[in-house]
Amino acid sequence: MEFNNNDLQQIKAKGISLEVIEQQLERFRTGFPYLKIRSVATIGNGILRLNDQEIDQCIAVWDEFQTSGGTVEKFVPASGAASRMFKNIFAFVTAAKPAPETAYEKKFFAEIKNFAFYPALNQACQRLYGNDIDGLTAAGEYVKVASALISKDGLNYGQLPKALLQFHRTETGAHTPLEEHFEEGAQYAADQCGNVNLHFTVSPEHRAAFQATIDAVLPAMQQQWGVKYRVTMSEQKSSTDTIAVNLDNTPYREADGSLLFRPAGHGALIENLNEINADVVFVKNIDNVVPRALRDATVRYKKVIGGLLVKIQRQIAAYLQQLTSGNYTIDDLREMIKYTHDVLSIRNEQTKNLDDSELALYLIGKFRRPIRICGVVRNEGEPGGGPYLAVNADGTSSPQILEAAQINSADPDAVALMKSGTHFNPVDLVCYIKDTDGSKFNLKKFVDHNTGLISEKSKSGVTIKALELPGLWNGSMSDWTTVFVEVPIETFNPVKEVNDLLRPQHQG
Repeated sequence: MEFNNNDLQQIKAKGISLEVIEQQLERFRTGFPYLKIRSVATIGNGILRLNDQEIDQCIAVWDEFQTSGGTVEKFVPASGAASRMFKNIFAFVTAAKPAPETAYEKKFFAEIKNFAFYPALNQACQRLYGNDIDGLTAAGEYVKVASALISKDGLNYGQLPKALLQFHRTETGAHTPLEEHFEEGAQYAADQCGNVNLHFTVSPEHRAAFQATIDAVLPAMQQQWGVKYRVTMSEQKSSTDTIAVNLDNTPYREADGSLLFRPAGHGALIENLNEINADVVFVKNIDNVVPRALRDATVRYKKVIGGLLVKIQRQIAAYLQQLTSGNYTIDDLREMIKYTHDVLSIRNEQTKNLDDSELALYLIGKFRRPIRICGVVRNEGEPGGGPYLAVNADGTSSPQILEAAQINSADPDAVALMKSGTHFNPVDLVCYIKDTDGSKFNLKKFVDHNTGLISEKSKSGVTIKALELPGLWNGSMSDWTTVFVEVPIETFNPVKEVNDLLRPQHQG
């Protein structure tokens, strides 16, 4: 593909190499291969179910880790605007309906006083229209109320990030998801000095609003929880954007002839995660939060998965010390292989054909990697990727989180496996990202570049194709050591639509 001088300058300004652009264009032409599944991960087959004694042990390990100098950080992807959360409200306003018609619309208005943002919305209505919500709805002015919620002149909730919306009532007003993550951090992620490290990925246009909210809430929260917050933010890097193409795989061009680049999905955040310097990193979506009164299960199981991570990391470190020193026997190697099978769910039928030195090298390769514990919940119909045991390029099978788009829908066996899944991924991760010598892993070396996605989008009335990088908890962590553990559904409380805030778990 030949590019003109303007193209080359545009590509250079993005911080992308021409080689990467050519690789992206080739990927549009070839597509991504479907992943081969060995089986769905279930209890006893890739998913651990801990008993009460094991849970208590994990919590004790985590408490000891926190007080012994281990470093911890919470990493929260929070850059997206909340526009999809209000799609039904946008549709209601656009249609200019005289009254709510759908069940969704009726529920929204019938229970509007139960939203934490109700007082702020009421004030916005009075400011904009000289009338409160009761008066406007009594007069049939439902559209004005909805417009005050999402419009720029009102609360602007249709354009703000979820992190800055009022989600939950408190004794003193309302809490945003940002504040709930602050509280969570104090409850399970403080270090021995009482420091709580929080990192949020943000959009450039929202960074100032994030900082203003942080500055406003930090002093009171530090006093209330007796901790010191260290908050950092980063933006998705421009160099991770991907080129968009027409349906014939030629680069799409804007009216002025320039190339179109698009953000490459949350997989691009592996670059941001790679800059974190803590031993342990919790990864959790911005909207999966509950009020403090309902947070006990969340805090308990964050400690559980944190403790399980530390236990596994310490065992792997002990094995690596044996392997690299050469101080091991054939029985030691057999124990290690059993550990990879029974605890890490890594299987390779060829290990029985390896001699001792080859087996040791194989084990070193599997042990010297970043580690993640993934909490998974029983599948109760919520959308999300699922836990599988997938076949890797080296012939091993290991735990992987897969999305439906990565599975061949034309393969009836693969579809049947996908439908038989008992659990799904709520994005409840805790990661160990340092080697046994304390040096940071380069996380970009553990990405499976064959696991991205190609999707169709609309641009100025034209259908184009977009390329997403391997997802953060999918292909970007494909070559990590992964352990699935069952956690209760009470730990998963996402807010995908505004009416989700009316669920009992957000009304505490």
